[in-house]
Amino acid sequence: MTGPAGKSAPAILVEGLHKGYGARSAVRGLDLAVASGRICGLIGPDGAGKTTTMRIICGLLRPDAGFVRVLGRDSAREPRAVRERLGYMPQRFSLYPDLTVAENLRFFADLYGVPAAERVRREAELMEFSRLGPFRGRRAGQLSGGMKQKLALSCTLIHTPEVLVLDEPTTGVDPVSRREFWRILRELAGRGLALLVSTPYMDEAGLCDDVVLMHEGRAIARGTPDEVAAAFPRRLLEVRGAGLPEALARLAAAPRPGVKVHRYGDRLHVVHDDAAQAEAVARLLEGLDVGLHPVAPGIEDAFVELMAAPAGGEATP
Repeated sequence: MTGPAGKSAPAILVEGLHKGYGARSAVRGLDLAVASGRICGLIGPDGAGKTTTMRIICGLLRPDAGFVRVLGRDSAREPRAVRERLGYMPQRFSLYPDLTVAENLRFFADLYGVPAAERVRREAELMEFSRLGPFRGRRAGQLSGGMKQKLALSCTLIHTPEVLVLDEPTTGVDPVSRREFWRILRELAGRGLALLVSTPYMDEAGLCDDVVLMHEGRAIARGTPDEVAAAFPRRLLEVRGAGLPEALARLAAAPRPGVKVHRYGDRLHVVHDDAAQAEAVARLLEGLDVGLHPVAPGIEDAFVELMAAPAGGEATP
C-alpha cells in the first residue's frame, strides 16, 4: 500500500474525527496517523477521548464526522475487513478464568477462524514470544496481573494482525511487568506491526516513537516525545529533598505572578520565565532541607502546561 510519490501510506489514518454522546463531545476534530513499524502513544487522562477514538478505529463505533482508514480500508464501511487484519485489546479483555493459558489461546484461534493447520505453530510461537510456555497448563484466573495482560496480548495476536490497538494495556500492572510488556511491544514494532497504545502514564509516553496528547477530545500536541518536550516554552526548577512538604507550603502561601508549581511524586517542578523569578523562588526556600536546580522539561511538563492553556490551536514542534 503506497501513497503519493511511492511513499507508504499510514497503517492507520484518521482525519477530522468527531463523535458525541448527546450534548457531550467525546472526540473533536481529531487527526492521527500511525505508520507500520512504529508505536504511537495516545496520551491523556480519563475522559480525554482515547477509548472512543480506538473503538471507532476498530469499527465498533461509527463516527459522527470524519473518516478512519486501516490498511486502506474504511473502518465504518468495512468493519469486518478491518478486524481481520487488526488486533484490539480493550481495557477489560475477556479472558476465561477457568480455562488454561493454552485453552484460552485455542478459544481465540477458533473465534478468529485460524486454520487448524496453523494453530499449533502459532500457539508455540506465542508461548515462546510471551514467555508463558511454563504456564501453559495454568488457569488464567490464577495468573498474576502482568501475566494475564501478556496472555490477553497473545490472544489478540493469534490471527497475526498487522495493526494492534491497545487500550491502557498496563493499567494496574506492577512496574516489572510493565517493562516486560513494553519489551514485547517494541519487538512487535520491530517486526513491522503498527501499534496504537493508549496510556495515562507519562513514563510510558517516552517509550513510544510518536505521541498524540489528548485533552477533552482534542489533540493538543503531537510529535516524537523529544519534540513535544522541547516545545515547552518556559523554564523549570526542580525541588527535591526531605523538606519538600514545607517547600510546597511556602510556595503556595506566597504565589508569584507567572510562577507555577506542580508536584510529581517526590519532587516539585517550578515553572518560571527568567532568572529574577528563579532567584525569588530560591530565596523563598532558603533554610529548607531541599535541593534546587534547573532541569530540562519532560513530556509530562508539556502536557500539564498545555492542559492549562485556553482551548485553541494544537501545539506542534
